[in-house]
Amino acid sequence: MHGFMFATGIENSYPTIADGVRIDQMEKCGHYTHWREDLALVEHLGIKYLRWGPAIHKIFLGPGKYDWAWFDDVMHRMSEMDIIPILDLCHFGVPDWIGNFQNLDFAEFFAEYASAVAQRYPKTKYWTPVNEILITTLFSAKYGWWNEMLTTDEAFVRATLNLCKANLLAMEGILQHVPDAIFIQSESSEYTHPSGPEQIKAAKFYNERRFIPLDLTYGHPLSATIYRYLMQHGMTEADYHFFMNQTIRYRCIMGTDYYVTNEHLLRPDGSTVAAGEFFGYYVIAKDYYSRYGLPLMHTETNIREEQGSVQWLWKEWNTMLRLRQDGVPIVGFTWYSLTDQIDWDIALRQERNQVHPVGLFDLDRNPRKVGLEYQRMISEWREFLPTGSSALMLV
Repeated sequence: MHGFMFATGIENSYPTIADGVRIDQMEKCGHYTHWREDLALVEHLGIKYLRWGPAIHKIFLGPGKYDWAWFDDVMHRMSEMDIIPILDLCHFGVPDWIGNFQNLDFAEFFAEYASAVAQRYPKTKYWTPVNEILITTLFSAKYGWWNEMLTTDEAFVRATLNLCKANLLAMEGILQHVPDAIFIQSESSEYTHPSGPEQIKAAKFYNERRFIPLDLTYGHPLSATIYRYLMQHGMTEADYHFFMNQTIRYRCIMGTDYYVTNEHLLRPDGSTVAAGEFFGYYVIAKDYYSRYGLPLMHTETNIREEQGSVQWLWKEWNTMLRLRQDGVPIVGFTWYSLTDQIDWDIALRQERNQVHPVGLFDLDRNPRKVGLEYQRMISEWREFLPTGSSALMLV
């Protein structure tokens, strides 16, 4: 046990966009070539926990068909280096043979894959079966940007039900081989602000909608508004009872992702724009904790270097410390990701191949200022933070 979970991640998004183009961030950012160097950078910073996972389209070739070669090499090297993976199994995309998140068989296929990974790596304790379900479903099935590229409520509800069911069945499959598994549900923590009185009702709906993936995963009763919405657009009573009878929440740490773009301003024409930091992570994370009562981990944050990445790091860190001081059992912190990314400033909607400078290192693997500060933070705080509280007994 390494106590408080200082972490970073290696960005592994791989959605399909227009014309069938797949945007694979590990390829774009050079991780497939430089993975040994990347793991050495993690070790150099003093980080023990790494949000990482292979691209499912490269591993899961069909029912019962897997290519473990590269996956095995990286997992073996992490074990040698005492780097603890938080294994990310589905990050915004699926193999071509599955199609997209409208596929009614996706949950069963994904559960097979998760079970196979767990059987192969039974010593892996920490798992994120499906990353950011809300973002996956909004971007794929409501905004029309990724994968199925649909824009209807019916498509959004179908994707949400399929992904939440896949998430739960995957956890059940993992537990068959890893009985002490802990699931860190990395989810985007959101809030929508009305720009005027006329937008209050719609903003309230969006602020209820943001909880749907975690409500279904954790078996939390839905609000009347959300229940009606889901039933009107494709959920059945059988679906609802399946989700409400789950007890997997007791194996979960609630991962909350927060960026300066996570708060939205709803305008009179119904569109939204980034609001900036009206409330901040403290208020929004506390909303999620009050709703679910689970240990929290700050699983993603970053900001561009020229926008003040070092200041943002220390602000988020001190916000997290205040949450702990005020009784919220927050067990980990993550700067995401290890290196700069490509085209994330436009949410991967187009293939521009523009660097998004938010990493601890640039794409030449040179440290950014925020990387040096994070290294200092870890060295100063690692031994200070208590590890004996009930919140940390999970880790």
